[in-house]
Amino acid sequence: MTRTPAPTDPSAPAPTPVPWPSVVPTGSPPTDATAPPAQRRADSGTGAGTGPGTDADTAGSSPGADAVAGSGTGARSAPPTVAGAQPVPGRLPAASSAHASGSGPGVWEELVTSALLGTDRRTPPGGERGPGAAAALLDAAAAETVRRRAGLRPARAARRPDPAPEDPRPPLPEAAARRLTMLLTDRPGTAGGGRRGSAPDLMELLPQWLATANARGFAAPPQTLPALLDAARGRTDLRPAALKFAGPRALWLARFNPDWRFALRATPGGGTASPGSGATERARRLWAEGLFAERVALLAALRARDAVGARELLASTWATERAEDRLMFLDSLRTGLEAADEPFLEQALADRSRNVRATAAELLSALPRSALAARMAARAATCVSLDRTRTPPAIVVEAPHECDAGMERDGVVAKPPAGRGERSWWFGQLTEAAPLATWPARFAGRTAEEIVALPVSDGWQGELHAAWCRAAVRQRDGVWARALLGAPTAPDAGGPGAVSLAERAKLLGTLGAGERAEWVAGFIATHGLSEAFQLLGMCGVPWATPLGRAVVDALNIARDAGSYPWSFSGVMGLAERCLDPSEAGRLDGLLAIPDEPEDASPGAGGYWAEAFQRLVTTLRLRAAMAEELRAGP
Repeated sequence: MTRTPAPTDPSAPAPTPVPWPSVVPTGSPPTDATAPPAQRRADSGTGAGTGPGTDADTAGSSPGADAVAGSGTGARSAPPTVAGAQPVPGRLPAASSAHASGSGPGVWEELVTSALLGTDRRTPPGGERGPGAAAALLDAAAAETVRRRAGLRPARAARRPDPAPEDPRPPLPEAAARRLTMLLTDRPGTAGGGRRGSAPDLMELLPQWLATANARGFAAPPQTLPALLDAARGRTDLRPAALKFAGPRALWLARFNPDWRFALRATPGGGTASPGSGATERARRLWAEGLFAERVALLAALRARDAVGARELLASTWATERAEDRLMFLDSLRTGLEAADEPFLEQALADRSRNVRATAAELLSALPRSALAARMAARAATCVSLDRTRTPPAIVVEAPHECDAGMERDGVVAKPPAGRGERSWWFGQLTEAAPLATWPARFAGRTAEEIVALPVSDGWQGELHAAWCRAAVRQRDGVWARALLGAPTAPDAGGPGAVSLAERAKLLGTLGAGERAEWVAGFIATHGLSEAFQLLGMCGVPWATPLGRAVVDALNIARDAGSYPWSFSGVMGLAERCLDPSEAGRLDGLLAIPDEPEDASPGAGGYWAEAFQRLVTTLRLRAAMAEELRAGP
């Protein structure tokens, strides 16, 4: 059976019949029957569509299709004819006859251009200027659309994907599901003058909501999975909690969208390397054939549950890995670092990459009983001594005069950064790598507090104490961390001192949550909020009651003093996320606009009232969120 297109013009030669299976648009290059379905559709000049006559075909055929369809007299259900012409059965409308005779690859683009510019400025192809030009344009577009659709060839149906796995967790309560939708769709705006306004920033509450939902063991509603994956794609800090809450269905969905491939990389093997039958073989196959990011994620996950297996897997291909890959793989050994890792790390000290050697040395120095720690302790002890001839006794530092090959092999970087002296650079690296147990024996049995209190001669105190801070953080030594932190009420605790605020924040990380909050509360009560932002970031959520009240009191004092309000916006933002919601009632008295002192910043009172209003609203919203998640399914 053959199919012949309708004649386009009485004077034009009759078109040659074309067999139906090979029908292609007139003037368009023929499609290749052997090409893949996606390519055949692209070659035919149309966009995505499921079959002739669908809206998707027209919408996808050209960026200007909507412009053509919407020009002139508006949407029409059938191609109109020119005024006075009678449609002939089986033939195209007269208005499109001239157009059809001139069909070609660029005709559609010319029609789009005429529609965008207007028929008065650009005559449609095969048409004439005049009152009927717009209708003729629509007729020509309709005929061109039919012609383009006629050239589509049906593609083979793709294999239906496997169903998404079941999520056995209980469903999210209805109120909590509505709240999640609000959190995911919130787009906070900026009020005039750069002020945040009094409305809560819902996206900033999403991490806390996810943590609570995961703790309760709820499953994500299926309809929220795309928004969850989009949110996690845009914010890497959300990914662990978001992917845990999204569950196995999110991994199934991520395989169909390249934008969500991060979910497959974050989960080893996209969920294929989980424990169970054949897990070891799947893990080895992924390690041998997977992408770099997948291998890093696999190693980290395996390390968390099987440190020996992870180390053996890494050792099996270590010699053939690239230097930058070896560095990333080695970093995964920080999780569950143990004495059994020492032989492998000792071999890594001879690596040809300086960065790999330095990382291996850092890990070995975190093992106080390792051979490297002993070597570093011997070197550092020769640089630090106690001068008992002084009153009181003082610590004397004699920094190394050279960086020998043994030091370099043990991870000491010979070349200092710009602006740093060589000897102080070498000394700091030796001291931070030495076990802290070295120093009580070196200083006649003195405790960590007593050693830190000793004066240090010749201006070496800052360098020595900074190295001890790094050692305390690396070795997770709370005793030395407390000694170096000192009392939060000490006069020098609020200044630069021998230990900077950044170093204090890291030292706080070695302490328990309660002790950490207590120290920061004492610091704020004594020194205020101007230097407390980094320290507050180390405290657990929600803040302990003494810490929360110290922050609110300090904010109130700053408001009454007429302080510049925008300098406390960071602390206020932390308070919105970290203050215990039960404290909202205590803040009601701060919502009024205070009287502004003469030397106060203009408009400061209004800003403070607005900020406290946002804080109270956010705390009550957090309380409502927690209540919704406590409800049963």
